[in-house]
This record gives sequence, C-alpha cells and structure tokens, in this order.
Amino acid sequence: MDASNMKEIAALLERAERDHLAIDPPTARCALTVNDAYTIQLMNVDRRVVSGRRIVGRKIGLTSIAMQKMLGVNEPDFGHLFDDMMLATGGECGLNSLIQPRVEPEIAFVLARELRGPGVSRQDVLAAAEYVTPALEIIDSRIRDWKITLADTIADNASSGRVVLGEQKTKPSAIDLAVVAMTLEKNGALVEQGLGSAVLGHPAEPVAWLANKLAEFGQTLASGSVIIPGALCRAVPVGVGDSIVANFEGLGTVSVRFV
Repeated sequence: MDASNMKEIAALLERAERDHLAIDPPTARCALTVNDAYTIQLMNVDRRVVSGRRIVGRKIGLTSIAMQKMLGVNEPDFGHLFDDMMLATGGECGLNSLIQPRVEPEIAFVLARELRGPGVSRQDVLAAAEYVTPALEIIDSRIRDWKITLADTIADNASSGRVVLGEQKTKPSAIDLAVVAMTLEKNGALVEQGLGSAVLGHPAEPVAWLANKLAEFGQTLASGSVIIPGALCRAVPVGVGDSIVANFEGLGTVSVRFV
C-alpha cells in the first residue's frame, strides 16, 4: 500500500479515537498487510508523541491459541501504552472517552532493565523484570462493532484503551506465574476464571516474543517499561456503573469502576 493511503487510514483512526466515534474496518476500504498495519499504527504513535503524550510501555494481544485460530494467525500482535492511558487501582474510568470497552485481567511486568532482541528468552524476561503486578486492560476498538481482522486491530494500536495497575509488587522469582489462579468479578458476581498459563504457557513468553519482534523495527523494551502480556480469560463488556475486581493468587487484587 502506498504511503498516502496509509496516512489517510491513520488519520481516520486518530479522528475516531479523538471524537469517540467508531469507523468501518480499514480492511473494508482496501487490502492491508500486517506490515502496512504496523506502519499505520506507528504513524499514530509518532503523532501522539509529537502532541506530548509519552510512551510508557507496550501491550501484547492474541496470546491465546483460540484467538490466534479465530483470526488465522500464528503469533501475537502488539500496541503502545501511553502515560494518559494508565489508571490506579480502586479508581474510576470515564466511559465518555471510550467507544465499546471490554476488560481483560492480565499479569503486568515492569522492567528494571532494557530488553533488546533478538534472542531474548523467558528467563531473560524474568531476570530483567523489577516486579510483576495485577492489571486490568480496558480494551477498546475504534472499529465499529468489533468487526476486526488482524490488520484492523494492529492498525488501531492493538485495540488499546486504558490500563489499571495494582499496588502489590512481586518479584517474578518469588512465584510460578504459570500457575497463578485468577478470578474476575463484575458487580460482585464471579464471571471468569483463568491461569497464568493461558498466555502462551507462561506470562513471560509473550514479553520475550515482543522484545524479539521489536528488533525487526529497530526498537527495544526500555527500562521502566510496563508490559501487559495478554488476557487470562475472555474480555468482559462493561458499562456505566459496573465495578470490576480481579484477584490473582499470590499477586494481589486490582479493581476499577466505570462512570
């Protein structure tokens, strides 16, 4: 795809986020390769950085085999996290700035030192992490009715919305993250359960994949980065007044209320 068409799609996605109005899938307009989609994503990343927003980390999606099969892919995807996307546990998330949000519980990594691919392994990730903490990713799509292909979600910053981080900080060496059990409650009722192994067998595996994938773009995972490696269960839709609490065995709790 030529640069002018990619710029046009990037502008449509940027406007959809700004105006909180969903658009038709970019792939309905024209064919998009995965590389085209990442180029579009990075156009809007650059636009946000120029406007004063700061990159604080990355998100990884499509880390379950079921989701990969559904979209016909054999690897995850990634998006960027910005400072104005981050929320503290126990707080509120305004829905007037989102379009069609859903919540996913994840185990977030915060890096003590840089990870630079290629050749990064799970053990490298565990050694580089300062701590892990419970997280809720509030995914959102600028694509109408979530009718997305892989290229659509990549172009749309991997359907990023907001991230809620817990307060408890745990050394990765202190617990086997693959067997961490999670329960997700919505308005006090249990709606989902999951294990750390739901994300490629171990939450550190997607982070290693990301460090190696970013090497293809000449990028690294910087010290201090927040990395959310994928959901431990299905995404749960939310609306005004909903309260979400995720409990992670051995890692603590994270919560948010939607207003």
